[in-house]
Amino acid sequence: MSNHALRAILNGQAVPLREVPELTLASFREAILEGTRGGARLACLCATPDLRLFAVLADDAEKRLRVAWARLPGTRYQALTPECPQAHLFEREIAEQFGIIPEGHPWFKPVRYHLPWSDLPSPWGRDEGSLPAVTDFFKVSGEEVHEVAVGPVHAGVIEPGHFRFQCHGETVIHLEIALGFQHRGIERAMLGGPHALSLKQAETTSGDSTIAHGWAYCRLLEALAGVEVPARTDRVRGVALELERMANHVGDLGALSGDVGFLPTASFCGRIRGDWLNLSAEVCGSRLGRDWLKPGGLHHDLNPAMATGLLPRLVKSWADTRDAVELLWSAASVVIRFEMAGRLEPTQAREIGLVGVPARACGVNLDVRKDHPFGPYRAHPIPASLAESGNVHSRAWVRWLELIESQRFLSEALEALAGSDPDPRAGPLPPLAADTLCVSMTEGWRGEVLHLALTDGHGRFARYKIVDPSFHNWFGLALALRGEQISDFPLCNKSFNLSYCGHDL
Repeated sequence: MSNHALRAILNGQAVPLREVPELTLASFREAILEGTRGGARLACLCATPDLRLFAVLADDAEKRLRVAWARLPGTRYQALTPECPQAHLFEREIAEQFGIIPEGHPWFKPVRYHLPWSDLPSPWGRDEGSLPAVTDFFKVSGEEVHEVAVGPVHAGVIEPGHFRFQCHGETVIHLEIALGFQHRGIERAMLGGPHALSLKQAETTSGDSTIAHGWAYCRLLEALAGVEVPARTDRVRGVALELERMANHVGDLGALSGDVGFLPTASFCGRIRGDWLNLSAEVCGSRLGRDWLKPGGLHHDLNPAMATGLLPRLVKSWADTRDAVELLWSAASVVIRFEMAGRLEPTQAREIGLVGVPARACGVNLDVRKDHPFGPYRAHPIPASLAESGNVHSRAWVRWLELIESQRFLSEALEALAGSDPDPRAGPLPPLAADTLCVSMTEGWRGEVLHLALTDGHGRFARYKIVDPSFHNWFGLALALRGEQISDFPLCNKSFNLSYCGHDL
């Protein structure tokens, strides 16, 4: 891949905007296409109200992020999506937020169905308060072809999402997923910040990924303020992130067991997930890790006595986890059921830019903790846990391998923390750098979390962009259902376990 046109930066590095290359629109487009053809990923594509496009390419092999921007001459440009499917949702999002139309986009419709950010007219001709003009779903015609619509209101406490299946008999030809029913306004609320509530807004981007998003936000502010946190603080943050991963992977393996009626693992994991959540609550008072981290340091340190006390509970929780999950792998009927459902081809995973568990289940060797290491992972990178088949079994197996690695990290980190003195309490951060760009990434339990900030001349957020891993991965779920039985949807859906609110920013 040729990189001469883009500025290389590290994960969490702040760079003055004057040092970020401004490309012509044609050069900007070619740099993205050339980069993705050469193995890089389109980690972020976003716009600003003054009609600028910013791109972040993740060059995982070189452990670098490459950034550039281009100014649009108007509100139209040639769409990237036909040649770069990874741009699909990004371009629809840009159109919805700023009225910028990517001409030639193959499936041009709103992402979240909210009003535009700017005074530019909506590309769908909406007036304030009116319904969107573009609500058409993909149609498949033919004898005995029928539609099955599910949601957006679901039973229980699940968040809103609409799933429309085009079927021939019981076989799914196409699944279209429509989200955006929660108009949360997280990115808009960040503008002009950081505010007193900005950390909480970052943490609640997706509540079960509190630490992943909170840490990305903290690292971004620290870079913009020119502050580097001590190694011990980073180790505590690593403990918080891996506890979050443990709790959610254990919960997912239990839920997958429940979806196929294997009650022993389902019952055990439901309880054990609570044990992992309670370890986080022991430190910060919140099972989800709320208010554990803060920019520049920690709200709640993990002192030596507490670390010593957590070690035997870690051993007990891991022993229970191992026993419960090994029951799952020893049940041939469960393994066969998992292997027969929800296959996604590795070529598809790469083309659409999957991240996290679904990508690694297709053999894509991608993990921010090793490819763009941050915090304690710079000295102790965690290898990517891989499978090859891209089916439900592979996604479950990757979760199990990640549990093993996370448990090892936690054991070593807690032992180190038990023998080290706490860092001095961090004070307020200095003012943020003005007219600066920063990209901060973490590896949440679902996958890559990205926060991008552009500051104005006063060091305030002029643009704040969040990319939750679910934004990359929802279309992967749709592809995994093609050719499957419609009755496999609950199992396939759970094997991805994507975030609705992380998408509905």
